[in-house]
Amino acid sequence: MIPWLVTQPTIQSAQQLLGMQLSLAGCSGLIVETEAYLGVEDKAAHAFGGRKTPRNHSLYLPAGNVYVYQMRQYCLLNIVTRTAEVPECILIRALEPQAGMAKMQQRRHQEGVGLTNGPGKLCQALAIDRALDGSRLNAGGLQLTATTFQPRHITIGPRIGIPNKEPWTSAPLRFSVQGNPFVSGTARRD
Repeated sequence: MIPWLVTQPTIQSAQQLLGMQLSLAGCSGLIVETEAYLGVEDKAAHAFGGRKTPRNHSLYLPAGNVYVYQMRQYCLLNIVTRTAEVPECILIRALEPQAGMAKMQQRRHQEGVGLTNGPGKLCQALAIDRALDGSRLNAGGLQLTATTFQPRHITIGPRIGIPNKEPWTSAPLRFSVQGNPFVSGTARRD
């Protein structure tokens, strides 16, 4: 388990994940963008209002478990951050690829920034699917490890794709490594 996931607020953990390495089956990347979801009070969270369903059951597991859900054709990876029955998590939004580039390019039929610059893209590149839902980090295939990379500047802003959920739509709950080209929505010219 990763002890600091339980001992600090989810917002702080979302920032601390930046620069950590996520890996699965020989493919890996540095986390460069995250979004925090704050459980039963967060109108944008799958657990808003204490909602429990077969789809979101993993949100209610202890910190260090993985919540993977499918949206359209893509899976999205979240890391549960609190004690059991406190359904807070962090969506991993973007990775800077580090290893296994050929495999990732083959899976995505893509090269360059478009390889992992979004939550669905990174899951497709690393072959993260619903089979990982409910699994523990670092207890099997999916690994999260510290690196020597420390972002100099972190950009903080509203989450992406959360309409009509004020005040949660504009809440500053998205964190990214400033200037990193793999951050989702970054224009190529930037």
